Amino acid sequence: MPQLQKANRLIGRSLVLRNATVADAGFILSLRTDKRKSKYLSYTSPEIEKQIMWLTNYTAKSDQAYFIIEDKLGGEIGVVRLYDQRNDSFCWGSWILKNNAPQSAAIESALIIYAYAINHLGFNQAHFDVRKDNQKVWLFHERFGAMRIGETADDYLYQIGLKEITASLRRYKKFLPAPIVIEDYDES
Repeated sequence: MPQLQKANRLIGRSLVLRNATVADAGFILSLRTDKRKSKYLSYTSPEIEKQIMWLTNYTAKSDQAYFIIEDKLGGEIGVVRLYDQRNDSFCWGSWILKNNAPQSAAIESALIIYAYAINHLGFNQAHFDVRKDNQKVWLFHERFGAMRIGETADDYLYQIGLKEITASLRRYKKFLPAPIVIEDYDES
């Protein structure tokens, strides 16, 4: 049975996904409270203390992995999270990129998440939801092969299987031409 777990760093072609720490609270809060980006997110308190508390609790748990997306020089450009394991399926979301992120950052960060979850952790599928108004993102997921399986008042619900994920990893190989490098998480 696969299991969600943190990694210190996931290294791709031009991006690094680094495990989030309490020191990242200000950056995360700046993304989650950005007026344009937050309209597609669940509410986040603008109080830094609450973000620090959330990250402190995250550090102590093992049921999710929250990453800061960086360029190879260590410049922070976004965040993404894996959570809500359901048997061999993982959910991913809380995916936000800065406005000035490289154009290829969305596709490469998605490929890194899928490569990590499928090839390293052993998951066979993913599930997630996207706000109905966030057409750019749900179209992105549908191009990857995600199938809309339901909806709520606010969200479309998606699932993507191993076959579609593997096909997307091949189809978009130019964005992630080599296997990712994984630096495992060390809790000590």
